Parts: sequence; structure tokens; C-alpha cells
Amino acid sequence: MSLFHRNSSALADNGQRPAALSLTDGTVEQGRSVLDACTVELTDQSVCDWLVHQAKLKQSDIERARRLYENDEESFSTFLLRLGMVSERDLALAWSSLLGAPLLNEDDAPELLENMPQVSPRFLKHHHIVPLDINNSGYLHLLVANPAERYAIDAMAYACECQVNLSIGLRSDIENLIERYYGQGRSAMGTIVENLDAQSRSEDDIEHLKDLASEAPVIRLVNLIIQRAVEHRASDIHIEPFENRLKVRYRIDGVLHESESPPASSTAAVISRVKIMAKLDIAERRLPQDGRIMLRIQGKELDLRVSTVPTSFGESVVMRLLDRESVSFDFESLGFAGQALGTLLNVLERPHGIFLVTGPTGSGKTTTLYTALSRLNTAERKIITVEDPVEYQLEGINQIQVKSSIGLDFAGALRSIVRQDPDVIMIGEMRDLETCRIAIQSSLTGHMVLSTLHTNSAAGSITRLLDMGVEDYLLASTINGILAQRLVRRLDPTSRESYEPLPEVIEQYELTRYTDERPIRLYRPRQDLPFGEGYRGRSAISELLIMNDALRSLLMQRADAAALEQAARAQGMSTLYEDGLRQALAGITTLEEVLRVTSGE
Repeated sequence: MSLFHRNSSALADNGQRPAALSLTDGTVEQGRSVLDACTVELTDQSVCDWLVHQAKLKQSDIERARRLYENDEESFSTFLLRLGMVSERDLALAWSSLLGAPLLNEDDAPELLENMPQVSPRFLKHHHIVPLDINNSGYLHLLVANPAERYAIDAMAYACECQVNLSIGLRSDIENLIERYYGQGRSAMGTIVENLDAQSRSEDDIEHLKDLASEAPVIRLVNLIIQRAVEHRASDIHIEPFENRLKVRYRIDGVLHESESPPASSTAAVISRVKIMAKLDIAERRLPQDGRIMLRIQGKELDLRVSTVPTSFGESVVMRLLDRESVSFDFESLGFAGQALGTLLNVLERPHGIFLVTGPTGSGKTTTLYTALSRLNTAERKIITVEDPVEYQLEGINQIQVKSSIGLDFAGALRSIVRQDPDVIMIGEMRDLETCRIAIQSSLTGHMVLSTLHTNSAAGSITRLLDMGVEDYLLASTINGILAQRLVRRLDPTSRESYEPLPEVIEQYELTRYTDERPIRLYRPRQDLPFGEGYRGRSAISELLIMNDALRSLLMQRADAAALEQAARAQGMSTLYEDGLRQALAGITTLEEVLRVTSGE
């Protein structure tokens, strides 16, 4: 029988990655002793230590899970996965790193196998193992989710009468491959939806909708939609009903991507399930509703903001995913750097006045304000926020959720909190004249006020406030600075390449103004990557307008946004477009991304 062997140096506790696992001929006794020594140790100790060290798991979670762990037939790492404390990908990365076995994705597996081993698909699904290839040397290539569960690996080696090479894979990928090789080629979603009741029934029967939304296939289907969003690092899930289909799209790094969708017959069940999870009224389908879902999936504590609106063919649902554990409130990681960052920090340190962050929806305004609050959050300052909704809970900060249904709006909350003696006030959005006037009054009485506004540029925010009815002399005396920002997709450093742009491009965008490097080089995703790949995360490009005497004079003269911007640029302000070009030349993003979000203005 073929058994595991591993280089003895891999067992040494020297911090180095172990050698790759392979299956070679050897005695049963020797093989089993090596297996017992390595797999049990790695499952119970090394894997958990790796997950904790990589901040994928908390030590307190491991201790809590050990108290619940009673099934000796299941490895502890699989038990953690079943509890939802760790994601499939993180567990696969742990095994790959510790054992030196390659991590293989479903897309990299062969489409079909020529010489398929005759093995029961039920056996493969139960043990989450699938054969990928038998090469000319007689080695069987196996994709496994958990190499510690070695019975299936030994059985495959015995059945095929050959030695085995291992790769590590995600459990969901392995299930899809088993279906591709041994089933009808269905995806994980296809397997679920075939169990849905496709009979036509009245959607007006509320009790039937509740029953339908509580059935196991619908629950698994919605969980799969959310799980895929987490795996793809999506910020939003869009579930949109149409006449003949139910469309599911994910917003990844600011760009929508369409995904595999459930059948149109499942529309009512899927949307009702989401509404039940968000504690919304499933009988109300004429009016928009908002709710929240708190859940743990793939080891992440997720807060989903749910919004529904009625459309021609049902209710459109958008879920915004807020990952509390992975968000980083740090200006450098957001994309702020250099002189602009220093100027921004100086504005935040002023004892009173107004600081505004402006931009369209989804431009990262709230994250920037939270980052500013995190920096201001010291024992010497009392901070109160009024938000709609409260996106992240910040330790040491008093956060108020607006509830218009009971009359608690921005203006009403602000009137009360100024009597709470705060040092810093954060207002979620300047929505009306009354809110603006209370904020200005607060800044005049010694408070630092932070807020957001929906305008396209920093200078445009001043004219917007004037149009709302705010007096010019009040703006001139209270505004400290206005930050306009956009988000561009950040290039993945591991899959980018540099290139020399054409002379026409250099001349058109005046790239020589923004770098001393010669020849000038820009960056892009590698050409061998699929279209749209090669990005990971987003970076903020910004323009920071600092109020000074020249701008105050123009403001009192009711100058337009163009004149205000020209004066600010004369004082050293870089526009969104200019900051974007600097990031493109630094290899943070691409020229195309900058043009996409700024339109070259």
C-alpha cells in the first residue's frame, strides 16, 4: 500500500515551511507512525497556530471549540470549518503553507479526465477528495481538502495501485469537480436548486412564502450566495428579479460582476428568505424596507445592510457587506500619503471648525470619517456621532442611530447632543439646511464637526452649501477643510507589469509633470490574466481644499466653483485627476482606472 512519507527535517520546529507531502512505497508500520506524528500534530496544533498567527482565528474561539469537540471521527480543523469559525480558503491556505503542498483552484483543474478511476462519487463527496490525473510515471494526482483525514487517500492509492501526489483544494471546489467528473456537470447552485419546489403557487399566500423560505434548499441557496460574496471580497450583493430570470451580481472593488443565478421560479422564496433574515415584513411588497443581518460565515463576523425596493417583477434586494474584522482605519492603507496626508492630519488636530468629506455614493466617505475618528479617539476627547445607519461600532465613541419613524432625525439628534458636552461631533450627512445650521452653530461654540456631502469636487461643496441657504459669512468662519475623494482599483503587486506608454499618451496626459523618472513607466495587470483580473482592493484618490484668506474673500463675493478651485490650486491643492496620475505612475493603479473615475477632468 502507498503511504505518506515526509522529510524528517519538516518536523523540526525551525519556522521553515515543511517539505511537500508525497506518497511513496514503505512499510505499513513505518508509514502509520509518520502519519500519526505529523497529521495529528498539524491538525490540533500547527494548523490552529497558523490561523491564529495570520489573524484568521482567535485563540478564544479555538478554546471554545475544543470544549465542544467530541467527535473523534472528524478532524478538529474540519470541526472548526463546520462551526463557521474559519473559511474554506483559510483552512486550505494553512494546509498548503504547513505541508508545502500546492493550493489548486477549480479553474486550474482539467475539464475532463481521460482515464477516470472507477470510484464511488458518494465516497469522494463524503471524504472531500477527487482524482485529477494519472501521469505517465504512474502517479495519481489527488485534490484533498484535509490531508489529516488520510483513510480516503490510502484507499485511493490502494484502489488505483499507484503512488499518489497531493494538492490542497477548497471543499466547494472539490464538490464541483466531483459533479463535473462523475455527475451531470452541475454546479453547487445547480445541485441545490434541483431540490426546489418548482410548482407554480400563489405568491400572495404569506404563510406559504414563510414555509418556502424556511425550506433547506432555499436556506442553502441564500447562504451560498452570501458565501460566494465573501470568497470574492464583494462589497455588495445585488439580487434583481426580471420577467424570466433572477439576476445575482456582486460588486467587487467597485465594479459589478454577474454571477450564476437561481431560476426565476425561486424568486419569491429567495427574496423572502433574505427579508426574514433581516427581520423585514415579507407581506409588505409595495414599499421600500431597510434592515440588517448579523451572521458569521467562513470565520468572519459579517454585518449585512439590507435594502429592498419594489420593481416591476418583484423586489430588488441589495445587501452591503461590512466585514468588521478586516476593515482597516488607517490613512496610509486607504491611499493617503505624502504632503496631502500631513495637511489632512493638521486639519483634524484643530480644536474647532468643520471638516467635510465629499464624493458620490460608494466613494469611501464614511470609511475616511471613521479613520479620522479613530485617530481623534483619545481619553481626553468625548466623541458623539449621528449616523444613518451606524456602519461600524467604534470602541469609546458614542454612536446614535437615526430613526426617522420616531422623529429622531439628524437635526433632532444634534440639538440634544450639543448638551452632552462633546469635543468632536460626526454627522453622517449634511442633508438639509437645519442640519447645516446646527452643525455650524456647534463649530462656532468650540466643537470639531465632521460630516459628508454629496458633490463632485471640493470647491463644489461650498457652492452647494450656499445653494442650500447657508450664509456665506458663516461658511467662511467655520469650514477648515473639504476633502473630495474617489476610489480606484488597486493593482495586485504580484500580478502587475510595467510598460512604457506611447509618446502620444505621455503628451496627452502631461505625464512628465508628475514624475522625474525617465523613461516614464505605467503599470497594468499582466497580459496573460483574464479581463478584469489583476486588481485587489481599492485606493483613495483625493483633493484637499484648505480654507484660507484668499478663498474666504472669494466666498464672500459668491464666486463660482471654478474660481474657488483655481484659487485653491494656486495655493497648492492637487486635483483628483492629478492625484490619480501620481498613483498610476507609482504603480498603485492604472491610468485607465484614473480616467474611469475622474473622466480626465
